[in-house]
Amino acid sequence: MIITAIEGNLADLPAAEREQLHVERVQLASADLTKRIQRVRSDHGREFGLRLAADADLRDGDILLREGSDVVAVSVVSQDVIVIAPRSVVEALRVAHGLGNRHLPAQFFADFKAPGLDTSAGVMVVQHDRTVTHFLDHEGTPYAVVERVMEVPFRHAAHTH
Repeated sequence: MIITAIEGNLADLPAAEREQLHVERVQLASADLTKRIQRVRSDHGREFGLRLAADADLRDGDILLREGSDVVAVSVVSQDVIVIAPRSVVEALRVAHGLGNRHLPAQFFADFKAPGLDTSAGVMVVQHDRTVTHFLDHEGTPYAVVERVMEVPFRHAAHTH
């Protein structure tokens, strides 16, 4: 079966409706969330082909197929990420400049919690990379490596030189 559209997200359904569903899961790594054409296998062993629109990034809980009370939904695999919590604007700019030439996709959050970090001023989150942790150690910038399901896939920004 080839799936061409996302039929909603489990999180958007009322709790009472979700409780009545039998959910079959398709586990995907964060890197696979931006692939518009791929073959996936559910935890029940069924194979599906995905052929989605170019702008249709998948998210945790996306419903790929619904047949009555049976649902096939995306389950994003957790991954190690680096949560960077600069203490000042100057430190944030220094880190952004230092990491900028690596062209790492990053996400920014005002309310991302990480144990042992003061995240009240907001954080930058990047995929785990030991060269980044080495750089942050050298700079003395607070960070934590945590395992998380990232709701939005990391995506490289379009740019030119």
